[in-house]
Amino acid sequence: MKGIILDLDGTIVDAPYDWALIRAKLGVEGESILAYLEGLEEPEKSGKWEELKAIEARATERARLKPGMKRWLKSLSRQGIKTALVSNNTLENVDFLRRKFDLAFDVVLTREAGLWKPSGAPFLEAMRRLGLEKEDCIVVGDSHYDAKAAADAGIGKIFLLKREKNEFFGDGVEVCASVEELKRRVERLIEASSS
Repeated sequence: MKGIILDLDGTIVDAPYDWALIRAKLGVEGESILAYLEGLEEPEKSGKWEELKAIEARATERARLKPGMKRWLKSLSRQGIKTALVSNNTLENVDFLRRKFDLAFDVVLTREAGLWKPSGAPFLEAMRRLGLEKEDCIVVGDSHYDAKAAADAGIGKIFLLKREKNEFFGDGVEVCASVEELKRRVERLIEASSS
């Protein structure tokens, strides 16, 4: 294992998003919010994108780093494990949180790249930029979008940070209740791959 592709909101930070309410407010049904907004006609399209950006900016300002996350990311860097941050959020919000919490990644991809989850395209691009193959990487996220994107990109090892472990996300997906549990599981993978 040489690389980890990480999600941001809900994974590295906890931010106060009520996705059901946001979807209802924007009129989204079924598909992803970003795909829905992208398919709208003007001027509705621009108006709803701005509405989403305002919601995200408010949540970003109130985001808190998950306990133990910064220490774990620094440990991965010391071990030579490459990290890619792949977020459906904006570059502005991602950069704000990177500065606020002093976080460093080898690659950062946001929705401005035109690639977003649940498609595997942003993960494939992250691997290309890291110079790694799917067999070299794992994905760490918090939602079914992360699991779907990883499966679409052919990445077989997926960890989801969720307090509730009662949901089934598919083969290859392990649910961890805390950063500490996630760290222990990933460390075992790193040790196994280096022996």
